[in-house]
Amino acid sequence: MYKTIFTIFMFLVAVNLVPTVHGKKLVPCYFVFGDSLVDNGNNNDRNTVANANFLPYGIDYPDGPTGRFTNGRNVADFIAEALGFADHIPSFATAKGGDAVVNGTNYASGSAGILSGTGKEFGDVISLDDQLQNHQTTIARCNSMLGSAHAAKSHLGQCLYYVGMGSNDYATYTMNPDRPSPDQYASLLIDNYSRQLRELYGYGARKVAVFGLGTIGCVPAAHYMYGMLYLVGAKFTYIDTFGIAASKISSFKYPNLECCTVTVGGTCVPQGVACPDRAYFAYFDGYHPTEAAAAVLAKRAFAARSPSDAYPFDIQHLVQM
Repeated sequence: MYKTIFTIFMFLVAVNLVPTVHGKKLVPCYFVFGDSLVDNGNNNDRNTVANANFLPYGIDYPDGPTGRFTNGRNVADFIAEALGFADHIPSFATAKGGDAVVNGTNYASGSAGILSGTGKEFGDVISLDDQLQNHQTTIARCNSMLGSAHAAKSHLGQCLYYVGMGSNDYATYTMNPDRPSPDQYASLLIDNYSRQLRELYGYGARKVAVFGLGTIGCVPAAHYMYGMLYLVGAKFTYIDTFGIAASKISSFKYPNLECCTVTVGGTCVPQGVACPDRAYFAYFDGYHPTEAAAAVLAKRAFAARSPSDAYPFDIQHLVQM
């Protein structure tokens, strides 16, 4: 029941394009909170081994290696395109000036988790609590640019917030010999995640897409989404990562093989070889989806093909509310 983070996208398959919005953006800005599945460079200059700023990572990305743990775009990038953004959302580490307010910021950090201690064995990663602190810096910039906290809150309330955490917390759990019972640990994560989502609401977030834990863990969405339904003016939706993945398993030619040459730990060997037919692989390394696999999840999160893909609504309907 408790598999590692690396099984999340085991069943993500099929090469699809995310629907692209032409013209006006659907939201004024877009903020991303998460781990290595959506990290786009926040770990690059930190004291951590959890980084991907070297080839063959980024082999298909226009700017080359950026810190994304895949060959090209990740899920957050595809959703940005579907929302109508001309460029991908910058990492907090590189966002300067008004971009972090006008378009949004990506705070995600590889190996990070809901709990502050998760991933620390890999170095200085940015937990969800720390990502929320970084968001406060962005809010301060917004207050200054727009002239008042009231104007900033109104602006931020129109944006989309992507939140996808918890996978690394369960990976840590499986490796802890002194771990609590599964129910106790699930309760700990639920309590912390609920607090963090409420904190995000307190910062002005009103349109929030919470991405599920994939194939690991047994934390029902209802448990940590329950309290969110009663926050005035807020719209939270849950993206069923595992359900989307499982429904497309047969479409990839190589659903269980890594595309790049990997180290003992499962990441790509720096400057190593990557497979030439990357569109046929679900995994780029031992842990993370290829660009093609990321497109599958992003497409169905944005425009659900099944009622179970997103609950109670998909992202394209969420942003219109």
